[in-house]
Amino acid sequence: MSSKDRYLKVVELARRRGFFWPSYEIYGGVAGFYDMGPLGTALKRKLESFWREWFVRRHQDMVVEIETPIIGPARVYEASGHVESFTDPIVQCTRCGRLFRADHLVEEALGIKAEGMDPRELNTLIKEHNIRCPVCGGKLGDVRLFNLLFKTTIGPYTSNTGYLRPEAAQGMFLAFKRVHGVMRNKMPLGIAQVGRVARNEISPRQLLLRVREFTIMEMEFFFDPDEDYSSIVEPIASEKIRIRTGEDKRRGLEKPGEYSVGEAVQEKIIMHPWLAYWMYEASRFLEKLGVPLHKQFFDEKLPEERAHYASQTFDQVVWTERWGWVEVSGHAYRGSYDLSRHMKYSGQDLTVFKPYTTPLKRRRLRIRVNKASIGAEFREKTPKILAELASMQPEEAEAALKEKGYIEVAGVRLTDKHVSIVEEEVVETGKRYIPHVVEPSFGAERLLYILLEYAYSEKDGRTVLKIPAFLAPIQVVILPLVSNHEGIVRKALEIKEMLSNMGFTLYYDDSGSIGARYARADEIGVPYAVTIDHRSLEDNTVTIRYRDTWMQERVPVDMLPSRLRSLLAGKEHLS
Repeated sequence: MSSKDRYLKVVELARRRGFFWPSYEIYGGVAGFYDMGPLGTALKRKLESFWREWFVRRHQDMVVEIETPIIGPARVYEASGHVESFTDPIVQCTRCGRLFRADHLVEEALGIKAEGMDPRELNTLIKEHNIRCPVCGGKLGDVRLFNLLFKTTIGPYTSNTGYLRPEAAQGMFLAFKRVHGVMRNKMPLGIAQVGRVARNEISPRQLLLRVREFTIMEMEFFFDPDEDYSSIVEPIASEKIRIRTGEDKRRGLEKPGEYSVGEAVQEKIIMHPWLAYWMYEASRFLEKLGVPLHKQFFDEKLPEERAHYASQTFDQVVWTERWGWVEVSGHAYRGSYDLSRHMKYSGQDLTVFKPYTTPLKRRRLRIRVNKASIGAEFREKTPKILAELASMQPEEAEAALKEKGYIEVAGVRLTDKHVSIVEEEVVETGKRYIPHVVEPSFGAERLLYILLEYAYSEKDGRTVLKIPAFLAPIQVVILPLVSNHEGIVRKALEIKEMLSNMGFTLYYDDSGSIGARYARADEIGVPYAVTIDHRSLEDNTVTIRYRDTWMQERVPVDMLPSRLRSLLAGKEHLS
């Protein structure tokens, strides 16, 4: 089967059987938006539940889940850097007026990697190589930056600007202090969130892989940057992980290298043990979804490709038949960037206090503030000035006073009549620090498409969707062998009712031949079919058929629920 054939068959199946389709179809559709049909919704919910199981419940001693709003005030996204930096390069055709992602046009025309190039570099390439509009062949204008935030207003006042969140992260950073207190000040601490986000993509494409609204499954994992966490990778130190490093990319190497987790941490290929730990967990998570390890790896982003908040980032990429390697999750070392920015913009203390076992005596510098002088001169700006001074390092202030004669905070200049630097002896019972953060982040829709592509197969001219049984949107189909036998139908309906009351997701099908009904169930990924026949009336047994192998097994009806549960959980197999 060619890559194009597989892609088209997955898309056709998804639309026809109710996994997903373009939104607003009766109005011609809007690029970048997709509806989830009945099967797609059920599959996506199970995918989200499995993500929670894998990353939250299995780590419940240190990871919790919260929910925060989709819309945030502008100040939040000014602090996070998104208003300034969440941009992509855009270029417009001077003839037809269509807009395009400039770096994508350059990549497609020249076969080079253009992600991270600035507008000047892209303009040069477009002009030097005479790259034209791919639709009408017209000349392209100058490249400019386009902010991907969806803008709105909060309430009736147009000045009260808000944005739809482009990631779930900021809600978790803003809630950190609250959650940390609720969790009795425990560190390290993971805060997870699953929810909708929106990005005003310039040219959405690649089906569910680049959309304007999607579900993100994200965790911010907070820890003490001064603590030695090397022990957390010891149990998995010998496990393998595939990585293409930034240096490999610079040298033009396409294939990833294989490293043990311990080796990757020790050689600083991955800059922190916690980042390595969650990357390892992500690789096994994908494996459970049906993506073998040799079909996935972690691709390190070069500095010019990284988001504004990241010190190191790896994209977890998966091989697809149509598009090659596609990102399904991002793993970023965000350091103290986000908490530091929100401390500066809000004036709130987001540090963590860590008590010492034995108090320490030491000398330290302190900024002494002349509040009366500042209040008299700067009046209403005083609270913001004092808040920024509180978060400033005394050494930084001392250096500025010596070098320039003033320090600049809150847009004003403070001289030695406003502040002074003094040395004092203190007894420290602990330390305050700004936690560092690593972030694993997954797109649910991308994973759903990947899951369908890897599950798609054909056998004897039939489509068999081999979705892992524990994720299947429908677990069981109930099939009376014939639909015109009163006893068989009554028995089948009784079994349907019993399994439904026990929580199984199922449907009942009595239309057409038994072969046609098996085929319908295989096509939508139902792992087990329960067939009721004449023998069922004699000895109260039924046949279980397995989707992937078409093997069958006879079981008593009273054992059917427990047998199905074992099969669905992967604890047993059909004999």
